[in-house]
Amino acid sequence: MAKPNKKGPTKTVDIYCSQCKAQLYTYRKGGKGALVKCFKERISKDFTKVPATCPECEQVFGRETLIRGTPAFKMIGGKVFMK
Repeated sequence: MAKPNKKGPTKTVDIYCSQCKAQLYTYRKGGKGALVKCFKERISKDFTKVPATCPECEQVFGRETLIRGTPAFKMIGGKVFMK
């Protein structure tokens, strides 16, 4: 399988915790679908202290994994939202 594009899309979205509304990431997302995964190389700004854990309420919102050979976070449904 092909790896995701290194440069990635130029459109950015802000990702927030659905429980406490704290900002987690600024992410370069491609497409218009739901947020299922976040490739680590596409994260522009990271506001978390512990990977895949909210800095405010300490809720775990994703799991670290390899997708097509690239490190990524697989999001848990309903734990995050984007604007």
